Amino acid sequence: MQTVLTPKVLAAQQRYYGRAAPAGNGEERDPLTTEERTFIAARDSFYLGTITESGWPYIQHRGGPRGFLQVLNPQTLAFADYGGNRQMLSTGNLAANDRATLFLMDYPRRERLKILGHARVLDAREHMDLVQRLQAGVANQATVERIFVLDVLSYDWNCPKFITPRYTTEEVEAVTEPLRMRIAELDQQLAGRSK
Repeated sequence: MQTVLTPKVLAAQQRYYGRAAPAGNGEERDPLTTEERTFIAARDSFYLGTITESGWPYIQHRGGPRGFLQVLNPQTLAFADYGGNRQMLSTGNLAANDRATLFLMDYPRRERLKILGHARVLDAREHMDLVQRLQAGVANQATVERIFVLDVLSYDWNCPKFITPRYTTEEVEAVTEPLRMRIAELDQQLAGRSK
């Protein structure tokens, strides 16, 4: 994450904590390890940050089935983009400035992964082989319009402090299913005794 440790950030660290992170070469690329690849494959959503032509940050939520964000190799991620609200904000932003950030959350485990990179948007009609790869094993077979490709520059895991655990309906149902079965069993026993 040396990329984001600018002189002003280091000065703020020094001011508030009496020390600053060591300076380094911010352009070295960090390949994704098995830990990051496994984490990414398990996500069903993430936040995508881009920069507008007027210099404002823009964040958008992206969601899909688990694994829709795919690791093509240790330094490249991609996902299929389908028709949506037709605003084209992230697509337009990346045409002007290719810097992007992905923010991936695992709320139940209180884990988050930030990924910085250079992104490009490809016309799906010109990259059918990549469309097929990104759709392999994905239930959603809607028409892919674009493909977002992120060349990973750096990533960082954040501490779990202040991440409120949140659970999907699927996760809650898995935990409560044995309880529902036990309640049904007890209801049957009580019904048998009342006869």
